[in-house]
Amino acid sequence: MSLKPSSSSPAQAPRIVVLGSLNMDLVLRVPHAPAAGETLLGHSIATIPGGKGANQAVSCAREGAQVRMIGCVGDDAHGSALRDALQRDGIDTAALRTVAGEPTGTALILVEDGGQNRIVMIPGANARLEVDEAALTQQVQGAAFLVAQFETPLDQVARAIAVAHGAGCKVMLNPSPVQAIAEPLWPLIDTLVVNEIEAQTLCGQSADSPQEAAQAGRALRAKGIARVVVTLGARGAVAVDADGARHHPAPKVQAVDTTAAGDTFLGALAVALGEGQSFDEAVRLGIRAAALCIQQPGAQPSIPQRDAVLLSPLPPDWIKL
Repeated sequence: MSLKPSSSSPAQAPRIVVLGSLNMDLVLRVPHAPAAGETLLGHSIATIPGGKGANQAVSCAREGAQVRMIGCVGDDAHGSALRDALQRDGIDTAALRTVAGEPTGTALILVEDGGQNRIVMIPGANARLEVDEAALTQQVQGAAFLVAQFETPLDQVARAIAVAHGAGCKVMLNPSPVQAIAEPLWPLIDTLVVNEIEAQTLCGQSADSPQEAAQAGRALRAKGIARVVVTLGARGAVAVDADGARHHPAPKVQAVDTTAAGDTFLGALAVALGEGQSFDEAVRLGIRAAALCIQQPGAQPSIPQRDAVLLSPLPPDWIKL
């Protein structure tokens, strides 16, 4: 089944609050990931703003949302650079806290020829995130979503989810790096976005194929979540809600760097849902955004603007599973 492309000018831009990590990415481009004991000559090195939380905030902003970022940076040059990078995208950084004596979060990213990546994250100031419940209650009033991930302390993420749910704000969770989710938290999540590895870890069954991803998505929905998306890289994504499961294939593109693909997808998904688009329309927009993202190097530099996404090729028709 196909869907018409949506307008790039919604009546009112949705407001989204992102709680999460900010990292300075140290990106090494290499022919392949080195084996144990192997010394490898790389192609290049670059320092680029990143972190799952910041990447998702940038994706939301470039899709047209009004975005507030909640997180922590260190009192160092990297922290200042990350704050400045968000502000250049029009993101409200008033809720960013600078932690004295802590380094800003850092990620070492190896990008192989072909675009696959391996990431090691050092949390730094991200580990000092503390949720101010009164402040967050005010910040999420009228917001389309609170977006969160697991690169900040899990107990604080759980607290934020409970606060947002209690304030009537929907929650979109990307549980990465994957950790167990406490049972009382599941029904408070409106939309869960996971890749195949995260889906398998959380529900205990394989999600490698679209059919398996549909079964995993149904198992996750049974825990109380309204909507689940299982992303499958080059194979697109599987959307699961009360109407069943659909496989949304991705267009065929040449991948250069997949580092920010998932974050780009999530931002486009959140904004489209916040605009009132259907679940399937939102998933298709996320796939188009991610397909553009992976054709460029770097995390935040590769995240496209909404206009570019709407001019990109439509994905193949989706398939009911």
